[in-house]
Amino acid sequence: MSANNAFHIAVLAGDGIGPEVMAPALEVLRKIEAKSGLRFRFTEAPAGATNYLATGKSMPESTIKLCEEADAILLGACGLPSVRYPDNTEIAPQIELRFIFDLYAGVRPARLIPGVPSPIVGADMRGIDLVVIRESTEGLFASMGKGVVTHEDARETMVITRKTSERLFDFSFRLAERRKARGKPGTLACVDKANVFKAFAFFRSIFDEIAKKHPEVKTDRLYVDACSAMLVKRPWDFDVMVMENMFGDIVSDITASLIGGLGMAPSADIGDKYAVFQPCHGTAPDIMGQGKANPTGMILSAAMMLDWLADKHGLESAAEAGEQIERAVDQVYAGGLKPMEFGGSNGTADITKAVLGAL
Repeated sequence: MSANNAFHIAVLAGDGIGPEVMAPALEVLRKIEAKSGLRFRFTEAPAGATNYLATGKSMPESTIKLCEEADAILLGACGLPSVRYPDNTEIAPQIELRFIFDLYAGVRPARLIPGVPSPIVGADMRGIDLVVIRESTEGLFASMGKGVVTHEDARETMVITRKTSERLFDFSFRLAERRKARGKPGTLACVDKANVFKAFAFFRSIFDEIAKKHPEVKTDRLYVDACSAMLVKRPWDFDVMVMENMFGDIVSDITASLIGGLGMAPSADIGDKYAVFQPCHGTAPDIMGQGKANPTGMILSAAMMLDWLADKHGLESAAEAGEQIERAVDQVYAGGLKPMEFGGSNGTADITKAVLGAL
């Protein structure tokens, strides 16, 4: 779209509960549009297991072209456990998009919202507000579709390159600096397994090089097993963490579980030019069509999209709109909203209505 406050958004609702959580997010963005100077044009496109069943492809070329032309990409959730490629792996356009558009920085915030229960004793008093940055194009996932399986063994190859690692660490330090400017600790931990694998020792050495350019950011280096243990004891000690793809896949699920569950957790996959915004949860076919899905993660992912658009285009009103969504979510949960996800009675419609009302 031509105006600098008007954005074309590619909408890939996907499978399972994907469309069910996408609809509330679009309603929220339309409410933002009605009360601000921002304008959105949403174009929906197919992607996922349902499209694969119909066409033999995870997504058509038209979807990829739309994503290339759009200002940002919103994605619901893709894949179904019962639908698989011939090699028995699931349909995962969300991963394919990372490779297609070089979305190397997977940003997974975990913030404990007021009124949301955490399994960690003391979290309600101490708070949890951290970000996992997951490298999203290399690591063990670089082997996706390329693994070798014989009757006797199976082998996958992990890849870590200097170019991607440098970009990832530059991104991570900039995020830590922005958080520090907003009153957060602004610390950055490199999480790896450098004591065992040469690839991770290489990863850490590059982190050390980039750290010298950012002396104002306090840094730490942690092994992933020790980090995981610390997260479930004292998550409030963490601010920003950066790690390899597979480690980030696992650790970001841990951190989401600390703040009420995957339904509460937003995420973004960001590159130098493109970005995809989606909740951390999957398609949850067991609750599909029952009105039980928690759209909060999708709504907060839309807020992350606005913040990214604001940074990319220098548009403060978009950043303020993202903050308005976050404040509305905080307000309704502090007021007693409780999704079915963690034992409450509020379903998709209740949560959507509450957030729209708070806006």
